Amino acid sequence: MLNFVIFLLMFCFTTLPVAISIQGIFNSSQIIASGIAPECAEYSPVSKGLLYFYNNIIDFLSGTGFLELTYLFYGYYTIDTVTVYIVQYSLPLAYIMVTFAYLLLSIVWIVKRAVKGFKQSLVLDKDRFQSYCNKIFAGWDFCITDQNYADLKHSSLSLELKTDLAEETERQRKEKRTRRETMRIYALRLFLNIIVISILGGCFYAVYFATSYSQEYNSPVSQKTGQLSLLIEYLPSIVITIANFITPIIFEIIVQYEDYAPAFVIRFTLIRCVFVRLASIAVLLISLWTKITSCSNQSCKSCGYNYKDYPCWESRVGQEMYKLMIFDFLIIVAVTIFVEFPRKLLVTYCSCKPVKWWGQQEFEIPANVLEIVYGQTICWIGTFYSPLLPAIATLKYFVIFYIKKITLMENCRPATRPFRASRSTFFFQVILLIGLVLACVPVGVGIASIPASKACGPFINYNTSWQIIPATVDSFPDGLRKLIYVLSSESFAVPFFLLLWYVLAF
Repeated sequence: MLNFVIFLLMFCFTTLPVAISIQGIFNSSQIIASGIAPECAEYSPVSKGLLYFYNNIIDFLSGTGFLELTYLFYGYYTIDTVTVYIVQYSLPLAYIMVTFAYLLLSIVWIVKRAVKGFKQSLVLDKDRFQSYCNKIFAGWDFCITDQNYADLKHSSLSLELKTDLAEETERQRKEKRTRRETMRIYALRLFLNIIVISILGGCFYAVYFATSYSQEYNSPVSQKTGQLSLLIEYLPSIVITIANFITPIIFEIIVQYEDYAPAFVIRFTLIRCVFVRLASIAVLLISLWTKITSCSNQSCKSCGYNYKDYPCWESRVGQEMYKLMIFDFLIIVAVTIFVEFPRKLLVTYCSCKPVKWWGQQEFEIPANVLEIVYGQTICWIGTFYSPLLPAIATLKYFVIFYIKKITLMENCRPATRPFRASRSTFFFQVILLIGLVLACVPVGVGIASIPASKACGPFINYNTSWQIIPATVDSFPDGLRKLIYVLSSESFAVPFFLLLWYVLAF
């Protein structure tokens, strides 16, 4: 629903005005570049010469070629104003304002739900004995009439009680520790965390190297095409996916030796996995920023960015987010079809001891939540550079929901490890909020710090995308301009945000 609302915002305020102006329904004016060096305005993404059918498939999967000059990417939005009767609609201003609007909407939506989950967790954790009595004497739902649902309810209550007992046992065991045992555990945790940091460093270096190699191999100067080019295009996505697949397995092995409480083990492992996924996106963007802003010679200083390799760098960033989202969807579908379903068939129809020992796939809630946070962070980052990306995300999660439902009911069994799903709503919302904060950073840097492309997009005549805001405010009457300056000052912003958080909390 959040992605659908973001899509409506972007479509109604950016895509629809451009589509209307192209159809000639209302008068519109194209952006006319002024005072720009001619070499900075060169941009021709469409391939020339004879194209084979597989080239269109490659372009569709990578967002290049014919797809680059569509409503999907930033570079297509070159309308300056649309005149609706007597009202002039500024597309550059609307593009910036709707970006701030969807980020603010996401923050308010997530914080509101996180506060609700926080209240529930406070009530549940206030008195452990009271919670135990509630499960024993009032935990059953007498409206259940189906045997399958009754078995699921039995299993749920059983897991909750097992978790309570495991936490109480762990609490008693910690109280009986000697000082020597405590020092030994802390030393072991320090050593294992050094290993974890080394693994993270290796993953981040691999992502940085893969991104740099992919950008150099598929730069406009090289003009390479073919299946190998598509593989290199997806190399950062492949490396990130491999890192996301391997590191959780390693972290689950390591955390077994760190002697944490069962509930904390799940959350700590999840935090590490979230850090790997979100930091991998950050490393990808940092390597992109480095390539975009660095020049091998002094000739590109007139443009402010590396215009030879990135004539429309915003669309290139949008393509990277587009590829990450497409590849993430393909991996989820492929794992379901080629891993989980064959595993279910083997366990069901094969009597071999190794297969029986391997067992049926478990449906782990934290891992699936992690996939959602990862994909949603990609959507938040890529929406500014690819305005229709939320529509793809909406369709993606609509399909994934039913894929997960089928694999849950047909291919998986309940997790054997105790897990408090009812108390983790707040924790999952906090992780989603961390992903949103991470998404705001690259979007803010791209808007406020990196020079806007001079060959595409609605901000050709501005040094940065942010400059449309002060330029518009300066055109207002004096009274309105002074009011806006007061509303944007720290003396108003701090009380406003405090009041906003209070309203969201209560």
